[in-house]
Amino acid sequence: MASGVVGPVLPNIVIYVEDVAKTTAFYAFAFGHTVRRLDHSRKWAEMETGSTILAFTPIHQKETDPHTGKVRLLKGPHERGPVEICFEYADVDAAYRRAVDNGAVAVSAPELKKWGQKVGYVRDLDGNVVRMGSHVRK
Repeated sequence: MASGVVGPVLPNIVIYVEDVAKTTAFYAFAFGHTVRRLDHSRKWAEMETGSTILAFTPIHQKETDPHTGKVRLLKGPHERGPVEICFEYADVDAAYRRAVDNGAVAVSAPELKKWGQKVGYVRDLDGNVVRMGSHVRK
C-alpha cells in the first residue's frame, strides 16, 4: 500500500457496453468528459472524470465470460440496472440539456431535492442510469 493511503484506492470503474467507440464519443459530447484513452482495438476506453477513471469495454470478454457468464443486459426501457453513474455539475440544468441534446434519454428533469441538491436523471446508450447533480455540502 502506498505511503499516506488510508484504505484501498478506486482507480477506475469499468462499464460493459455494446460499442466502446460509440459510447466513448457519447460520454464526451453528452457529459463533457475528456477521452483519456481509446485503444486502437476499440475494446478499451477511458474517460477523465476526476480521481476515478470511467472505463468502457465490450460486453463479451474472453477473460471473464467462461468464468462468470455474460453480462446481463437491461431488457427494456423501464428496467433499471444495479449501478447508477453519478456526475457532479455546477449547472445541472445545462448539463441535463447537453446530455439530452447529445442522445441521452431523459428520465427525470432536474429538480431541487429536500436535502439541498439539484438532481436530474438520464439513460446512456446502453440504458444505464446517469445522475447529474449539484455539489452537496457535508
